[in-house]
Amino acid sequence: MTAVNDVTATARALGASRTFWGLLEARSTRTPDRPVLIQEDRSLTFGELREGAERVAAGLYEMGVRAGSVVAWQLPTRLETVLLSFALTRLGAVQTPVIPFHRDREVRFALRESGAAFFAVPGVWRGFDHTAMAERIAAGLPDPPRVFEAYDALPDGDPAVLPPPPGAESGDDVRWIYWTSGTTSDPKGVLHTDRSLIAGGSCLAHALKLDADDVGSMAFPYAHVAGPDYTVMLLLYGFPAVLFERFALPDALAEYRRHGVTVAGGSTAFYAMFLAEQRKDPGRPAVPSLRLLAGGGAPKPPELYHAVVREMGVQLTHGYGMTEAPMITMGAPDDTPDHLARTEGRPGEGMEVRITDGRGAPLPYGVEGEVRLRGEAVCRGYLDAAASAAAFDADGFLITGDLGRLQESGHLTLTGRLKDIIIRKGENISAREIEDLLHTHPGVADAAVIGLPDAQRGERVCAVVERAPGAVAPTLAELAALLRSAGLAVHKVPEQLEVVDALPRNETLRKVLKYKLRERFGGTA
Repeated sequence: MTAVNDVTATARALGASRTFWGLLEARSTRTPDRPVLIQEDRSLTFGELREGAERVAAGLYEMGVRAGSVVAWQLPTRLETVLLSFALTRLGAVQTPVIPFHRDREVRFALRESGAAFFAVPGVWRGFDHTAMAERIAAGLPDPPRVFEAYDALPDGDPAVLPPPPGAESGDDVRWIYWTSGTTSDPKGVLHTDRSLIAGGSCLAHALKLDADDVGSMAFPYAHVAGPDYTVMLLLYGFPAVLFERFALPDALAEYRRHGVTVAGGSTAFYAMFLAEQRKDPGRPAVPSLRLLAGGGAPKPPELYHAVVREMGVQLTHGYGMTEAPMITMGAPDDTPDHLARTEGRPGEGMEVRITDGRGAPLPYGVEGEVRLRGEAVCRGYLDAAASAAAFDADGFLITGDLGRLQESGHLTLTGRLKDIIIRKGENISAREIEDLLHTHPGVADAAVIGLPDAQRGERVCAVVERAPGAVAPTLAELAALLRSAGLAVHKVPEQLEVVDALPRNETLRKVLKYKLRERFGGTA
């Protein structure tokens, strides 16, 4: 058996663990002295992660945290945050992570709807007093949570006080509540089990074909559902990741180089940032050790894939995930260039993808329709029972609201969102198709296409483009000519162009917030 196959076999054996704690126990027994987390001058081995998490669990136990206790935490990406999260898995608590950038509205909603009994915060972080906010919110709740700080110091105790860890059967119990973005309405509490998150992380790990010599990186908030997704990969394959409490380029490049990161990424915006740094000094690799960019969470234009491979000399694999199913499909490094550029990869083991028409009937290969999902990595529903009932069809498939088509090879191409379909004079127009073509213009760093209300057309097509650094802003006539020359149908060509220095993005995977663009430009003709 080759070394690579041995690593894969070991990872698959460990993946049989049904709980996060069981997975950590198995990995820390196998390779206790190998590093798992690195942050600046600090690090933890797999053994230290297990031992430290047990001490934190004991401290939490003495605070009153028990199996089934709901514990919310709003913490940045730090070693301490990972220790706290694993301590909660050791106790069998229900944890509900909250993105650190969220404020009163989102935090109040999460605490109230989850019924959190405890709430861990970082104190004053990046100039904002999270403790004061937490106490202010707690004072207005009928059953206020106990607020405690968990930035530098964590609860500590003697592991001898702990009850036995949760058994394998608890892997199917709801242990995680994640929150959808809730940009235009209240967020939804998404219910996950250890088993569903391990299934999602396994899909990512096995697709990327990494090994114990790799060094990963976590530049996104650990509170995002991608946090445990990525951590599962570290536990399965036994390699470390560099954590970034605050990610910004070019500042972060020194840490990537220092620790020899081989795998980086996060989402499309991260690829673009690395590419922009590479273009500042084309003759010198931005990160010499880097061999792979990987991520998901937002559409990937084919031209961006080709530019990364051509100019950075690294591979790029992109996937498809959502809070309800953190890893659905993933590109593999040995996929064809066309598959890597134009698809989101193939479903992982145990994941079914179905393309349906408007009534939910399955469609054949190559035909565009709505994407529906079924499998172990899919959430168990929402906190709101009515939302859960509406989210799944009669066959148990999750209704995503995404549009796409499947190839016979299993590769999935996403073509847009149902809510992003522009209806102009009765004709349906996909924003994604236009955006991919706009990315081929050298003056366009990024693009978002939206439909805006129009008295004559119903909706008009508006292109909002982020100007490339140092480039002259493209004109509407120039972009229209580009689109027509690429074969875009005339009725899809934008009638309105807005050029911005930066598109509005969220703080997690830096996804473009189209609702803000509709609000900003909806009143102009």
